[in-house]
Parts: sequence; C-alpha cells; structure tokens
Amino acid sequence: MDRGITVNGVRLRCVVEGKGPLVLLLHGFPESAHAWRKQIPALADRFRVVAPDLRGYAESEKPPRVSDYRMPVLVADIVGLIEKFDEERAHIIGHDWGGAIAWAAAQTRPQIVDRLVVLNCPHPLPLQRALRSLSRQVLRSWYVLFFQLPQLPEAILLRDGAAILERSLRGNAIRPGTFSEDDILEYRRALSIPGAATAALNYYRAVFRDALTGRALDASTIIQAPTLLIWAEDDFALGRDLTEDMQRLFASDFRIEYLPNTSHWVMEERPEVVNHLLLDFLLA
Repeated sequence: MDRGITVNGVRLRCVVEGKGPLVLLLHGFPESAHAWRKQIPALADRFRVVAPDLRGYAESEKPPRVSDYRMPVLVADIVGLIEKFDEERAHIIGHDWGGAIAWAAAQTRPQIVDRLVVLNCPHPLPLQRALRSLSRQVLRSWYVLFFQLPQLPEAILLRDGAAILERSLRGNAIRPGTFSEDDILEYRRALSIPGAATAALNYYRAVFRDALTGRALDASTIIQAPTLLIWAEDDFALGRDLTEDMQRLFASDFRIEYLPNTSHWVMEERPEVVNHLLLDFLLA
C-alpha cells in the first residue's frame, strides 16, 4: 500500500506493508523504494515495513536547495517517520545512500535504532581514512567529484530518458536477470521526474560541502545498536578493504556477511540470501 506521509516539512511517498515491529527500508542512488520489492513481502510477514522514496526521489517531494539534503536533515526525516507510526524505535535497514543515513542515525540518534543493517555502504570512518590516504578508493569514488559540477551531471543522467541507468544497473550486475525491463523503465521514469536528478545529486553535493567546511558528522562515534553489515564483494565503487578492522567501532554485537560474485545491487541480485540474513538477524 502506498501512503503519502509528511515529516520534517517534506512529503514522502512510502510503501507500507505488514504488522509488527517497525522496519524502515532506505534505498540508495539512483533508485527508489522499488529497490526493496524483493524484500518487502518476506519481511511483511513478521514486521510493519515502511519503504520510503527518500526526499527528492521518485514520488517524494523535492526541496530545491543543496542544504535540504544535509545528513542531519535526512536523519530528521527518519526520526519523523518513526514518530508518524507511533513508535520510539525501529529496525533500520539501508543500502548505498540509505546505508549512509542508517549509519548517521545510529551515531547521532541511537535511541531510535533497535537493530541496524547496512548493505554495501561503508562505515563513515574507514571511508574517510581511505579517501584521505589517497588509496585506490579515491579512484573508485571519482564520480563524487564529478557530481559537484553544476548542470552537466544532470544532463548526462537525463539524456535519452535516463538511458544511462540501464547501463549502470545491468552493466554492473553480476547475475543476468537481476533487473527486468519493467524495473529499468521504473527507475528511468522515477529519475526523469522534474527535479529528481538534481535532488539525487544534491545528496553528494551536500555531504561534499559539509566535509570541506568542517560540518561533517563525527564519524568516530561508537554505534550502540546490534549491527549487521552485508557486503557484496564485486562492488564496482566500494572495495572490500573498507570493511576491515571495524569491530572497535561498535559497542554491541557486530558482524559482517560477505557475498561473493555479487554486485553493488546486492538485495536485488541475491534476494533469497539477503532475506534470510535479514530475518535471521532481526528475529534473533
């Protein structure tokens, strides 16, 4: 069921299914709540599942300023969603940019996070160290600098009806058939909505500006929630080395599950494995 929910001054379109403890599913770039289509039915048997189009994406509102996409604002959206469902806490699951928001929520608002699951998004501290040390990760992250340019990234993303998404999604997936024709058309449609491409890029612009001006969140804050990191080993943008030596960053249980022969689009490419890991962890 789709619902429009207004939180933190912005209307978010959310897929809402099931009953039970609250689970939030946070998608990444350049997707939408559609990214969780293979998880929602499995989780909704035991949980109340809420998968929003993050602010700026797809059917959600698209505030115009870069500052509207700063991490504290994104975390405030998540806090607002939890409150709208009359809960104090939720299990938070995030992939890619949704994972970055999940990390930030666990660090800055630990009281709202029951259990934390992140899929192919590094903890901010090892990512910062990798970028500052001029490791190979700097080359992998070239697109973040490109996205700081005005207008040109939008023009490339939107050319020919956002055709680049098919190359990005299918071209980087390991397993054939991960994305159907309908999936590709849906992602192209969503990114082509006026304002959506700029909003998606503003996530990168906001975090980059905060890093330059010293307003980035403290990445060293210890995470209190039990945490599962699911890591597809064939991520085109993020190296496995970003997951090393992480245990000291957590006060509670922490574990990593590595999935070989799997791309960045992990929950879409390996839904059976991911669903099993999610249910095993959330029901523990």
